[in-house]
Amino acid sequence: MSMVGKYVRLTPAELNRAVLHPDWAREFVEERMAAEPGDGTPAPGSRLHSTGKMWHALERLLRLRGVEVNVVHGEEEIPGAEDRGYGAPRMIRPERVRDAAGAMAAITPEGLVERVTPAELADAGTYPYAGGSDPGQRLDDVAVAYQDLAAFFRTAARLRQGLLVWIG
Repeated sequence: MSMVGKYVRLTPAELNRAVLHPDWAREFVEERMAAEPGDGTPAPGSRLHSTGKMWHALERLLRLRGVEVNVVHGEEEIPGAEDRGYGAPRMIRPERVRDAAGAMAAITPEGLVERVTPAELADAGTYPYAGGSDPGQRLDDVAVAYQDLAAFFRTAARLRQGLLVWIG
């Protein structure tokens, strides 16, 4: 089973509630996940998003492009939150979501992956390129994952929402 990047958009009040009551946040996310179609495709207007297994490549490439917000792992711990596989969920506050969306708007999907090769990502130990886990993995897959993630961040920023983020 692969580790995948997961996100849920929350209003400021919901984000505060998630910080105070991590069990509520877990239940909130589980209810939303159960309501999604079984094929993993988010329903229209979904508050959930997944980068699939492209999370690590996105992290590396966004850092190389100078995005200061930790888009992939979140920025702040949620005290008492349960580990979901690769650490506990973390949050990105609405103002930082806005900052990230602005930074991401300046980077096209093609621009994110230019001047890098799958071999370079593998050599740097970047999942899913490293370790032969998926030798046929193309950079197009990262560009598509980035395009979708940037759109998700734009929506959250427009709605003045924060995010819960985790790898699991």
